[in-house]
Amino acid sequence: MPDSVRPRPEIRKLPPDVVNRIAAGEVVERPAAAVKELVENALDAGARRISVSIEAGGLKRIIIEDDGCGMSADDLLVALERHATSKLVPDAGGRVDLLNIHTMGFRGEALPSIASVSRCSISSRATGEDAAEVFVEAGRMEGPRPAAFTGRGETGTRIEVRDLFYATPARLKFMKGERAESMAVTDTIKRLAMANPHVAFSLENNGRNSLRYAAEAEGASGQLARLGAIMGRDFRENALEIDAEREGVRLAGFAGLPTLNRGNAQMQFLFVNGRPVKDRMLNGVIRAAYQDFLARDRHPLAALFVDLDPEYVDVNVHPAKNEVRFRDAGNVRGLMIGALRHALAAAGHRASTTVANSALGKVRIEEATSANLWSLPSAPERQASPSSYYRQPSGIDFDQPLPPSGDVMAGLQEAPPPAYRYDAAPSARVEPEAAPAQGMPSDFPLGVARAQLHETYVVAQTADGIVIVDQHAAHERLVYEDMKRQMAAGGVRRQALLIPDVVELTEDEATRVLERADELAELGLEIEPFGAGAICVRATPALFGEMDAMGLIRDLADDFAEYDAGLALKERFEEVMGNMACRGSVRAGRRLNGEEMNALLRQMEATPHSGQCNHGRPTYVELKLADIERLFGRRG
Repeated sequence: MPDSVRPRPEIRKLPPDVVNRIAAGEVVERPAAAVKELVENALDAGARRISVSIEAGGLKRIIIEDDGCGMSADDLLVALERHATSKLVPDAGGRVDLLNIHTMGFRGEALPSIASVSRCSISSRATGEDAAEVFVEAGRMEGPRPAAFTGRGETGTRIEVRDLFYATPARLKFMKGERAESMAVTDTIKRLAMANPHVAFSLENNGRNSLRYAAEAEGASGQLARLGAIMGRDFRENALEIDAEREGVRLAGFAGLPTLNRGNAQMQFLFVNGRPVKDRMLNGVIRAAYQDFLARDRHPLAALFVDLDPEYVDVNVHPAKNEVRFRDAGNVRGLMIGALRHALAAAGHRASTTVANSALGKVRIEEATSANLWSLPSAPERQASPSSYYRQPSGIDFDQPLPPSGDVMAGLQEAPPPAYRYDAAPSARVEPEAAPAQGMPSDFPLGVARAQLHETYVVAQTADGIVIVDQHAAHERLVYEDMKRQMAAGGVRRQALLIPDVVELTEDEATRVLERADELAELGLEIEPFGAGAICVRATPALFGEMDAMGLIRDLADDFAEYDAGLALKERFEEVMGNMACRGSVRAGRRLNGEEMNALLRQMEATPHSGQCNHGRPTYVELKLADIERLFGRRG
């Protein structure tokens, strides 16, 4: 049929119940969304105690009780009308500023939308008013009528939602299992509780207590206590406080030490003006701030709270207000990265307590058998001399004087890994009598070196325990921080190659690397094109001595192929420097003398971030004497 004779479709206005169900599909896509909307209303009402109860993942029943300001009978009627709210007040000219939002929510369709797809009852009492209740079934309302209020306090509101989505059976087909829906509700309550530590929360799931958080004090201490209750004790004990402000934007919260990390980003939370949001910027910000300290597949723990003028953030990007848009996203991002890096720098050489706890947890007391004991000398040998218990390795004379003092850590060369002998003496040791020359254990946070084990681990005695240092991981961090200092002072020193190395790559790989030749030159790596798909390396960082330039260039090509456009180029090169430092640091298998061991410890104490290597692994484990005594039953 020609377009000219097509019948003109009639434009019809949808019935109110259909409009409400459409709105329910936008705002209330699952039980957790309904819980979120109703709890946010309770928070806006000034509640200090909020109780949530669900059955069958919230599909069968949701009950939310609060001790907020409550509503009168007339308020109940208006509250169930679409786009009715007490949270937006018109100005003298009747205009309403939708960007100036100071409450958790204002979308008037949430409550009527929930009521339009369920069987809902609301009872409430306001100060100086009699309690009243209304019933709504699939949008049809009964009431208000007098009620015996049974809420959380003298005033407040109780909302019961039964058979969610029964009026829209098609929606039920898209619900996940009861366990998945219950977990979504639990996650919602946790996020709201993190943002409101001064409010007590409880959650019952099928009649069983699932969550219970007492109200915490105002301030950072109360906030950390609530975060610890949700994110775990390890986070509470290893969190760094964040507090910064820039151009009207304030950032607060806590971030974990790098050595406290996870295999996913589920323990990273962002709150904007008290509202929990899921923002892709958060992942980029945290990755940029921690990329010095963690491998790409590891993720730190953090809970960050951004507060700014509501006019500078749009909270209505998403119908459920799960996302926000900042007017000046660059300022917010820069503030967050700078504050996180400042907190990490202030942590010094501190490593998380989970490192020691993990080590202690792996200790197992087993039956002493000949299969798992050292090869002990025979009885006559033991009687001959106590020193026969120790088998000094050949080639080392502990009576010889130590080499002259100086920069004993400079120029350490890579050595092949040793063939471990589990009945051997320490690779090198420092006699306790030599301690006065090096200092007493109480003089230094990381103690005084006592021995090197397996040409890999340095054992030091502290005032109240021992420290075990991974020499490769520790030196890797020291080299990396030295590179950063050199770069800040004018670029990493270079050493020219007598015979330049030519590296064959694909044309695309060579192009990616050559495009960043200027930045690589700042890192001490001088390159230039050498025909199609080839790169000529003319100088390398002097800090590393001899190195595999060909392998480094190929690794850089792979790195640039995976470059994340969300990170600034300078931030990306910090990761490159980390890889370069890993290749250039002293390896396991390098035998250190006493002065070198103590020099390593002293440099660690003076170097920021030395508690972890560039990939997030700890550089040392500290075991307190009290913990060691517990392992042997000497202390309860």
